[in-house]
Amino acid sequence: MTDEARRIPAFMQQMAKIITKSVSSLDQHQMEVFFQEILSAKRVYVAGAGRSGFIAKAFGLRLMHLGYNTYVVGETITPAFFSGDTLVMFSGSGETHSMASICDTAKELGGKVCLITASPGSRMGRTADCIVNLGDFTGYYRKDKNSFEIRQLTGNYRSVTSAFAPLGTLFETLALVFSDAVVSALMEAKKAEIRDMQDRLTNTE
Repeated sequence: MTDEARRIPAFMQQMAKIITKSVSSLDQHQMEVFFQEILSAKRVYVAGAGRSGFIAKAFGLRLMHLGYNTYVVGETITPAFFSGDTLVMFSGSGETHSMASICDTAKELGGKVCLITASPGSRMGRTADCIVNLGDFTGYYRKDKNSFEIRQLTGNYRSVTSAFAPLGTLFETLALVFSDAVVSALMEAKKAEIRDMQDRLTNTE
């Protein structure tokens, strides 16, 4: 086995440590506001660019399994957005132009905007009605390429530390874990039965 392959478990352990750190740093009020918004939402639209978009779709899929009217922004069969609808945006930077424009439009149409991000002070953060800040633990969105926190976690001070969770990887992982946890909490609040969710699984594949 190569030295690089041997490092895979260590990278996984580093990821687990940061997930734990993100959990402990979550703002309880932000989390409660977001949860209540989703719990009471009539229709939920989800969006995100690139890999964040995949996380948004995964969240939207689970909401559909729970019985929500859920749509992915940008799909050809997505219906019009109206006043009272809720947009959940996934964006680590909060600055992606196309996604920021979607947030602006949702607000203009009288909807609510919820932002899952690592950059609460961003353009989208200034637009959003509710924000969940998952943290920028690698300094990627602050453009900090030598994050002291990561160097401390890894115990490795050479350049190879940049291989850990490159670009937006860490935000996307945290966003997936967080959104799946929200789904679990919604299941409890709604007393959702697994068999009912299974009945909503696609049956045409």
